[in-house]
Amino acid sequence: MHIPQTLFYSQEHLWTRKSADDLWEAGITDYAQDLLGDIVFIEPPTIGSMLNAGKPCGLIESVKTGSDLHALVDGEVMEINEALLGAPEQINDKPYESWIFKFKPQDPNVAAQLLPAEAYQAILEKA
Repeated sequence: MHIPQTLFYSQEHLWTRKSADDLWEAGITDYAQDLLGDIVFIEPPTIGSMLNAGKPCGLIESVKTGSDLHALVDGEVMEINEALLGAPEQINDKPYESWIFKFKPQDPNVAAQLLPAEAYQAILEKA
């Protein structure tokens, strides 16, 4: 299971990284896409909606099941990845390149609120 060291993670198997436009990209981890199987539909959060850490903010569906997307931190949704709406299987192929939405965090210290790669790896080893 590939876990990039440069990303930050949630216990709900989402990742985030700061993008060049000073927003944060969010997507699901390799572990999550592997559990879900072939992804067929994404319902991202609405642009302008407020995120509450740990609360559902969207939906991702596969041929096996559906799963809520949980907000990584408190913030506001600024953009969604329109390309994924028509081709959600890109998440299966490249989970760490296929961000689902971008957000502006309320607290700029996002890293302190999430898990570094090593801590996320430890969670997966216990699963």
